[in-house]
Amino acid sequence: MNQLGEIVRKIIVKPNLRYICMEVKSLLGRMHMVKSSFLLVVRLLLDLLGLFVELKSTGSLEQYGFARNRIWSIDLDPPPSPSDISHKAYVDLILTHSEEDMKIWPHRYDCRLRVALGPTGDLMLTSRIRNTNTDGKSFTFRFAYQTYFFVTDISEVRVEGLETLDYLDNLKNGERFTEQEDAITFESEVDKVYLSTPTKIAILDHERKRTFELRKDGLPDAVVWNPWDKKAKSMADFGDNEYMHMLCVEAACVEEPITLKPGEEWKGRQEISAVPSSYCSEQLDPLRLLLRG
Repeated sequence: MNQLGEIVRKIIVKPNLRYICMEVKSLLGRMHMVKSSFLLVVRLLLDLLGLFVELKSTGSLEQYGFARNRIWSIDLDPPPSPSDISHKAYVDLILTHSEEDMKIWPHRYDCRLRVALGPTGDLMLTSRIRNTNTDGKSFTFRFAYQTYFFVTDISEVRVEGLETLDYLDNLKNGERFTEQEDAITFESEVDKVYLSTPTKIAILDHERKRTFELRKDGLPDAVVWNPWDKKAKSMADFGDNEYMHMLCVEAACVEEPITLKPGEEWKGRQEISAVPSSYCSEQLDPLRLLLRG
């Protein structure tokens, strides 16, 4: 098993934060990864088995889907990573149907999530979902990676790449609008689903002079969310002031659900990298960032 997979296996047995940090720090040192990746990886490993995948369908399912609240298993002998991929440390997590789940969603499926880390701290999430029904029935679902970014000050953050696009505003009963701003900035609660988005989105943290680049494939939409102060105070698992230092931008498939026939498989991917930027001093061209391969 590769190093990342071994760490995740140990976390299941010994879910201790100090232990996790020591193990991840050791891994990052061996991989020569940048220090800024450390908290991102710790956040990832803490969330792995709660998971930030939302597997949804219509009906009386749990909010945000049930997949993120299930225990996933680790593939101890995963297929190798393609030779042309630089993400050499990876772990494959597997979720399959259970008899209990079939009471609320009567379908058989296999879901695989590969979490891979690159030598410079890039994070790649690749998901595959296969319909394994034996009764000939198709099933339909929506999907999203619930990715939370740590930012210095939400009022000094902007999101590039979603300009002029249509979006569904969940604060207005999902009504459809067209984005009029040159970039997305934050002064109050935001809960929007941007539709038919580009494959690259940039999240610029002016104060830290850092840019997150989000690349995606197979996920046409993008969710942007921040609860702001009032809602943050009403959330039991959210600190009163944590909204100031977080932003959720997630690759998703929301507007047009995915339908799989028996034997068919869907694949989606999201890659995140953090790069230094000097946008405040006008040295970073956001258009060039979005067009960069």
